[in-house]
Amino acid sequence: MTTESTTTASIARSIAAHDRYPYSAITARVGTAWPNGARLAVYVAVGIEDYHFGDGHTENLLDGVAAPDLVNASWRDYGNRVGAFRLLARLDRLGIPPTVLLNTAVYDSAPDLVAEARRLDAEFVAHGISNSDSLVGLDEQAERAYLSAVAARIEAEEGSAPLGWSSPWLSHTENTLDLLGETGYGYLLDLRMDDQPTWLTTRSQPLLSVPYALELNDSTSMIGRHVGPVEFSTMIIDEFEELLAAATVEQPLVLSIVVHSFISGVPFRLRQLTRALEHIAARTGDGVWLTQPRHIHSAVQAGLLADEGVRHD
Repeated sequence: MTTESTTTASIARSIAAHDRYPYSAITARVGTAWPNGARLAVYVAVGIEDYHFGDGHTENLLDGVAAPDLVNASWRDYGNRVGAFRLLARLDRLGIPPTVLLNTAVYDSAPDLVAEARRLDAEFVAHGISNSDSLVGLDEQAERAYLSAVAARIEAEEGSAPLGWSSPWLSHTENTLDLLGETGYGYLLDLRMDDQPTWLTTRSQPLLSVPYALELNDSTSMIGRHVGPVEFSTMIIDEFEELLAAATVEQPLVLSIVVHSFISGVPFRLRQLTRALEHIAARTGDGVWLTQPRHIHSAVQAGLLADEGVRHD
C-alpha cells in the first residue's frame, strides 16, 4: 500500500531541475571579502541600446502603433540622444562608476555617446549587437559566432575584450552558458538567484553569475509592471537598506540597479532615480563599495585563489 510520504517523495523526485548551480543556503556559507572591509557592493548598469527600425524585438511605450512606427522609435531614440548623457553625468557627480550594457551597433549609431562613456571609465558589458536581437533559435555554431562577434567589436574599439555578458531580452539557449565560457567571457549579468555571486557550471570552465536586478530594473518594473518613478526610487532605497543591514564583512552581498537610457534618462524619472542614488552615495565608506561588475569578479577570483592556496598549504 502506498503511503502519503512515499507518494510525496516520488513526486519530489519527478520535479525537473537544471544542473547549472546547486542549492546553497545563505545561512550555511560565507562569501568573498570585498575591499577595505566593505559589506555591500553596489553597481549601477545603464542599458545603452540600438534597435532595428520596423524589424525584430522592440521595447515600446505605446502598443498598437501602425507602421512606420516613428512614435515608439523616437521614444527609444531619446535615450542615446539625451537620456544616457544625463544618466552618465548624474552617476559621475555622485561618484558611482558606470557600467554600460552595450549593444555594439551603438558604436556606429551614436559614437559620441560611447566616447562619453569611455571618458568616464565605464565598464562595457557585452549586450549583443542590437536589442532587436535574441539568442533564442540560434544553433550552436551561429550562437558561438554571435557571441564572438560582439566581443571582437568591443575589443577592437576599446583595446580589450569584455569580461561580462548580458543577453538582449535576457534570452538564452541550452548552449549559452557553455559558449560564454568558451568564447572568453568571465561572468554573466542576467540572473538573480542570490545576493552573492554564484559560480555556474559549464562544460568548459566555471562562469560567475553576478547578481542582476530583475526588479530593480526600470524596464521590467516601470514599463513592464507600470511602477511609478517615486515607487521605483523607494524600492531601490528599501533594497539597499535591507541588504546593508543583512551584509557583514564575513558575508558580503551585492546590490544591482539596472536602468535604461530611454527610460530612466527621461527627466521626471531621472529626478526620482537621483533621490535613490543620492541616498546610496551618502553611505559610501559606511561599508558600501560603489563598484563595477569587473571588480566584483576580480574580488571573487582573488578569494578563490586565496582559498586554493590555504588548501594547498
